[in-house]
Amino acid sequence: MGSEGAFSAQKRSSGALPTANAAVNGGARGRAASLLPRGRQMHKTFNNIKITILCGFVTILVLRGTIGLGNLVSYEADAENLHLTEETDRILEEIRSDKDPSDPDEGPQHYLSLNDTFSLGPRISTWDEDRKVWLEKNPQFPSYVKGKPRILMVTGSQPAPCDNAIGDHYLLKALKNKIDYCRIHGIEILYNMAHLDKEMAGFWAKLPLLRRLMLSHPEVEWIWWMDSDALFTDMVFDLPLPKYKDSNMVIHGFPDLLFNQKSWIALNTGSFLFRNCQWSLDLLDAWAPMGPKGPMREEAGKILTAYLKGRPAFEADDQSALIYLLLSQKQWMSKVFVENSFYLHGFWEGVVDRYEEMIEKYHPGLGDERWPLVTHFVGCKPCGSYGDYAVERCLKGMERAFNFADNQVLNLYGFRHRGLVSPNLKRIRNETVAPLVNVDQFDIRHAAAHHTTEPRS
Repeated sequence: MGSEGAFSAQKRSSGALPTANAAVNGGARGRAASLLPRGRQMHKTFNNIKITILCGFVTILVLRGTIGLGNLVSYEADAENLHLTEETDRILEEIRSDKDPSDPDEGPQHYLSLNDTFSLGPRISTWDEDRKVWLEKNPQFPSYVKGKPRILMVTGSQPAPCDNAIGDHYLLKALKNKIDYCRIHGIEILYNMAHLDKEMAGFWAKLPLLRRLMLSHPEVEWIWWMDSDALFTDMVFDLPLPKYKDSNMVIHGFPDLLFNQKSWIALNTGSFLFRNCQWSLDLLDAWAPMGPKGPMREEAGKILTAYLKGRPAFEADDQSALIYLLLSQKQWMSKVFVENSFYLHGFWEGVVDRYEEMIEKYHPGLGDERWPLVTHFVGCKPCGSYGDYAVERCLKGMERAFNFADNQVLNLYGFRHRGLVSPNLKRIRNETVAPLVNVDQFDIRHAAAHHTTEPRS
């Protein structure tokens, strides 16, 4: 109906124009019009122009009623949002490309050949003596604080953004979880997002980082590496460090799988401790040559697949390489403590569905299958575009693990999550006129400070 009105308005304005009038009514009326005084003709023409403009305005109003001014505005907003999205995608693609056009050293990737040699850096052979001298000269940076060795926890993620926003969200949650644990137990933490050696990207990025941190932090006695997709789920359990006084590496594993079956999953390098000493530097030097990208890593992968039970055929990974090294070069094993009395690494599939049972039957501070210290989401890859498990199951499991641990922290403040898959909180006790009583009762730092590993029931 609005369209018909617009069409009528256009017809009326068209009939009022002098030129159209002459064409329709013939020459006689045209001649009569031409005999009108010039001033009157000008006045009539001016009026017709005003009518035309008015009709055009009416047409705009009719169109506005048909499509809506809001739609016109939304079209502009959509266009602007599309532009911003395209620009953001372009920038993200540039970041993910791992190339910097402003870097004069940036050039095509050249892989080392099988005849090349690789090392993480210049050979160091006097680290124990050098570190001892440094500690004596710098008493303000002791390696032991109140009788407890200084620990530096190291974790990190790729330099580029995740392929999806939810991946970045869960990286943040995993970092928050680790910060909470470290704060409770007096552990320093470092989060890394840089590849210190391009040859050692992927599985191997931790090795050059560990070496650099050992040399740059001589005050640190232990470095604790933990993957970004691993979460603490026992916020009370404290590492039994006196147990490792004669060891330089502590890693979760199973001796039978390691020594008898030579399984490629006998150990897990997602969570392990490294002592800051010459032995650790030497092990890194022996471990790293299987890691450079290209032919070296591919050829090493073939050797590892042939040597280790159950290993699929793919390029060398740091975990398989460590197992191979410990089995084939016997001098290392005497300083490695294979830990399985608690979950330094707890595989998530057998854990995340049992949290309610743990809450009902047990309590934090046990660290083992009753209340695991670490839940590790191996194979989920929340930051990437692929994984070994369904995304929905991985994300639900990570949410449950995070909230299970977070409830232990929130208890001091009188809150907990409404459910293990809910970010929302509920109050679990009323405020009190004696808040310090609650601090003494609910602050898990007290439990962590006095915790000793309980005997297995």
